[in-house]
Amino acid sequence: MRLEHIRWTGSKPPKQDEARRRLEDESFEVVCWSDAPGRAYAPHAHERDESLWMIAGAMTFVIDGQSYRLEAGDRLALPRGVVHAAQAHDAGARYLIGER
Repeated sequence: MRLEHIRWTGSKPPKQDEARRRLEDESFEVVCWSDAPGRAYAPHAHERDESLWMIAGAMTFVIDGQSYRLEAGDRLALPRGVVHAAQAHDAGARYLIGER
């Protein structure tokens, strides 16, 4: 897996169930996660590859000094071991986390 920010280009982002199915079809184990407005995560890394799929709200991830803003429908492919920080925006965020 390589680091990739995939912006949603369709008219409406997929519903949560559809996004979950698509992640599971890619062999990810999926959980739904919600963050309150302003919730911040200090720099950290994961032992497994992750694919985050924003369902509602928005978050910014910072990786190697580069900012990636995820809004509803956007995805972030995050390879294992990549150090990143994140913060939910004013409306908070609800997203799926797929791990494999």
